[in-house]
Amino acid sequence: MSQFVDEAQLNVRGGDGGAGCVSFRREGPVAKGGPNGGDGGRGGDVWLVADHNVASLLAFRDHPHRRAGNGVHGKGKDMHGRGGDDEIVTVPEGTVVRDLYTGEVLAELWNHGDRWRSAAGGRGGRGNARFLTNQRRAPTFAEQGEHGEERWLKLELQLMADVALVGFPNVGKSTLISVISAAKPKIADYPFTTLEPNLGVVRLDEDTEFVVADIPGLIEGASDGKGLGHRFLRHVERARILCLLVDLAALDGTTSAEQERVLLEELASYRPELLARPRLVVGTKADLVVDVDQFGGDGDTRLVISAVTGDGVRRLVGAMAAAVHEARAQTAKREGVVLLRPAARGSLVERVGDHEFRVSGRDVERTVALNDVSTQEATAYISHRLDRLGVHKQLARAGATDGDVVWIGDFSFEYRE
Repeated sequence: MSQFVDEAQLNVRGGDGGAGCVSFRREGPVAKGGPNGGDGGRGGDVWLVADHNVASLLAFRDHPHRRAGNGVHGKGKDMHGRGGDDEIVTVPEGTVVRDLYTGEVLAELWNHGDRWRSAAGGRGGRGNARFLTNQRRAPTFAEQGEHGEERWLKLELQLMADVALVGFPNVGKSTLISVISAAKPKIADYPFTTLEPNLGVVRLDEDTEFVVADIPGLIEGASDGKGLGHRFLRHVERARILCLLVDLAALDGTTSAEQERVLLEELASYRPELLARPRLVVGTKADLVVDVDQFGGDGDTRLVISAVTGDGVRRLVGAMAAAVHEARAQTAKREGVVLLRPAARGSLVERVGDHEFRVSGRDVERTVALNDVSTQEATAYISHRLDRLGVHKQLARAGATDGDVVWIGDFSFEYRE
């Protein structure tokens, strides 16, 4: 039996860039061969792509890690390494992506084909041929490959449904969806039979088809986390039509008006704008009630059904279809949302101790991380690059003196004026 999963954690990591190569030409006719080390290939990216063929987040429950391919190292004779393969991760339509630790929304993939780069691959290192200058005729160093980005994400799925069935436990939602669609939810005579949302497709003819979602039963206080409904209330946000089901034969004697009041209050507490959605109010289990005339009201379309005997079900489906058709005509396609953060420019110097400073900034950290700090020539190149980026002047203004420790990324250096 397939299993529905509406929340999952995902670890994504871009591929590492390949290292540049240190190589020199050695052809016979060439008296003094120059550098010919090639560049390393770029690491692959990890992309999240919405796909209408994916129904849940089940694939991430037992396998939460996704990693793109690494770039290939450069070689001699100016041969550059191949770039790493991208990793395409398909997710259901309606997936909201958050940072696992901050909860910040990073992307919303609503429609088929929406895509977001969740982890960028690392840049490939440059070979020594790229460092040839008039002053540096035989560079003996190359760049290392950059590590790919890595992050933990939280995926949340908001169901794509035209009609959401909302009601107390055991009001008959599962029975109704099993009658009007091919869905086969669990049905029993005890509360909270439905522990996960069920989707059913209702097809009337070639031109009329819509999706109905059976939302697990709400109880009073669900918007504050009581019962099971709070976990699934967000699925109601995606539905165009709300179908409130009230039990006409409630065993505890709760009236249909009282049930409706509680349901509307819980929806309003969760999202006040939900009350502006078109809605149907349906009295269920009419076969157990002698007098159904007491079920009535103003403003909403009100119907009485018995999912067991089938009374009123055809009329309800027609009302759903009409409401969905009207709502679709008035609803524009929802665009996907992707949070873009331009890479910060420049560098920042902070004092982190009595004689310690930390320099941060993408260009500065990349200069140190990509180069081999174990060779004198590479160290001289790093110092030159940092000077061009203004780091030396910033450290002097910050009060750095000879012997102070300067941290850049994972590396530390002893400061000299």
